[in-house]
Amino acid sequence: MRLIRRRREVEAEIAGEAAAAAAVTAPPADPDLEAAAFFDVDNTMMRGASIYHFARGLATRGMFTTSDLFKFAVGQAVFRLRGNENPEHIAVARETALAFVAGAKVDDVVRLGEEIYDEVMADRIWGGTRALAQSHLDAGQRVWLVTATPVELARVIAQRLGLTGALGTVAETRDGIYTGRLVGDLLHGPAKAEAVRALARREGLDLTRCTAYSDSANDLPMLSLVGNAMAINPDTELREHARKVGWPIKDFRTGRKATLTALPIAAGVGAVAGGVAAGIALRRHYRPHL
Repeated sequence: MRLIRRRREVEAEIAGEAAAAAAVTAPPADPDLEAAAFFDVDNTMMRGASIYHFARGLATRGMFTTSDLFKFAVGQAVFRLRGNENPEHIAVARETALAFVAGAKVDDVVRLGEEIYDEVMADRIWGGTRALAQSHLDAGQRVWLVTATPVELARVIAQRLGLTGALGTVAETRDGIYTGRLVGDLLHGPAKAEAVRALARREGLDLTRCTAYSDSANDLPMLSLVGNAMAINPDTELREHARKVGWPIKDFRTGRKATLTALPIAAGVGAVAGGVAAGIALRRHYRPHL
């Protein structure tokens, strides 16, 4: 177990460094270069899981069946409930993440991500969270998304929202095609903190002046890394922790909307693990053109 734990720590460090290297940066007009904000995506910036919405967009294009989509959603729910600290579940999640991108063209994934964001995701952005991000931009601070979603899709979301860039799971590519291997591990849990730490070194950020936002206790390593943290639409564990340590809490969910949001949600590794259905669809659709 000690060797497994150390290997996971090393993979998280590699994933963090890769995510930081892949981040797109754009300086604000009146910059405060030492402070920045980091936002989780799924159920923090967006209702539900970004990769689930991406898969739905692929389904509407006939790339896989409704049954595949159902299995996709169930797999995410099972992981969220039982898999976060189970090494076997994490290993399966990593393998399915490889299946998500193997054989697909990077340009195809980006183009589909742009189309599907505009069609499906744009209306699912939490207005309150978007306003928080804008407040950092208005203060001259840079704003990054930090998510287990593949970095190409994360970048699309960041660009559409006018943010600085995104830290996401990085997949290895060769000649513009995904090899089916990850660079490091999934950007989940401790790997998110490693990515933020690596980006801070590269960009000269003072982490004590930075702020992080998330809905999930899985992101406690990232939230605890910065000087300011806020729980957005928090799960039970994060809500309790936030109250204990005095972090502000914002909940933009109300009544039935909150219940519906919980159905497709997939935090961290679960989001990428569920992407196997979309990956199979992409490989089947594009392999004849490679």
